[in-house]
Amino acid sequence: MLDLHERLSSDRRDANWPQFLTQEGVLGAEYNKWTRRITARHNVTLPFTRGLAGPYDYTPGGFRNATPATFRIEPQTPMVQTTRGQALAMYVVFDSPFMGVSDSPDNYAGAAGFDFIRAVPATWEETHVVSGEIGERIVTARRSGKDWYVGAMTNETARTVDVPLNFLSSGRFTATIWQDGASPTDVITTTRVVTARDTLTLTLAASGGGAIRLVPIR
Repeated sequence: MLDLHERLSSDRRDANWPQFLTQEGVLGAEYNKWTRRITARHNVTLPFTRGLAGPYDYTPGGFRNATPATFRIEPQTPMVQTTRGQALAMYVVFDSPFMGVSDSPDNYAGAAGFDFIRAVPATWEETHVVSGEIGERIVTARRSGKDWYVGAMTNETARTVDVPLNFLSSGRFTATIWQDGASPTDVITTTRVVTARDTLTLTLAASGGGAIRLVPIR
């Protein structure tokens, strides 16, 4: 079913409808202004439901991160009840060739994790769904050029997820890893050298996520 999703998205953009970039039709981040419905479980359900119909304009990138317990409905300065790590992972897991950022520019200046958003592309040449379970978790890897990006998201249950790197080509890659920290706005960034024989493990907080950028070493 996930392969069908990728085939539909590719066909619509490249052949039948080359002008088609993205569309609405999803309960996205703007709903944080007036409801508590945009939960982590909702977010990890979307790739298996609405995502099968093609690109969708979720408007990710909320950097006013809070736990579900501390989340407040703030129409003027909206919060999100997921971690910064999940905000980053959305740029890989959610498919939209017209991707943007949803928060105030002031919230991105010098913010932890914004370096990943600056680097991540909006269009992809290859996609692998590494693992997932509807409403529970998802790990997606996408390639743009020679670089690979991975996004991992979980529901309200904290967990660790393994990311086998067997989708990589031969050679060595520099893996930059962004993971959840102690608070919803914290990001722990590490770097290591890997190959296709390696497996990375991401530690995801409750309502959290993580992201990886893999760049070949030339």
